[in-house]
Amino acid sequence: MARYRGPKAKIARRFREPIFGPSKALEKKNYPPGMHGNARRRGKESEYAVQLKEKQKAKYTYGILEKQFRLMFDKAVRSTGITGEVLLQLCESRLDNVVYRMGIARTRRGARQLVSHRHMTVNGQLVNIPSFQLKPGDVVAVREKSKSLAVIDDSLSSNDRVYDFLTFNKSSLSGTFVSVPERVQIPENVKEQLIVELYSK
Repeated sequence: MARYRGPKAKIARRFREPIFGPSKALEKKNYPPGMHGNARRRGKESEYAVQLKEKQKAKYTYGILEKQFRLMFDKAVRSTGITGEVLLQLCESRLDNVVYRMGIARTRRGARQLVSHRHMTVNGQLVNIPSFQLKPGDVVAVREKSKSLAVIDDSLSSNDRVYDFLTFNKSSLSGTFVSVPERVQIPENVKEQLIVELYSK
């Protein structure tokens, strides 16, 4: 199972956003990483550099590598609707992302691990594929044998996020993917049009 294994703090500092969750490194050094630190003179970025940076940010945010992200873009192009919005909707419909949104895991990386370690079910069936695409009405739940996991309890106790396109019941540890989210319902700071322009070259 391919996933990013490199340093997280450097990535967060590069984009100046807590992509992998709260980061002390980002708070202490709110400038891009590099040998010369904040003193380094940085010229104006080219159009390509800006577009590439936005694509990289989206990939790191959702924990998707290049090949899979490109396949998702191709699928978005073939779908009806605005390509950039459809791309983000595909990212949001992934099982690992929905587990994260429901608060079952603190991070998407943690959610991915819960799914791959066979702790989650979809419509009563065990699913261990993080990229599994959910459809409206699908019920996502913690497997009965996994409901006592401390990591899930810790995450739920600190979660106060609410999303219109999801429902979640803390007592049964199950929720429903009510609908594919509209762009205004997706909180991620991603300029999807720049990604479309990059891939369209």
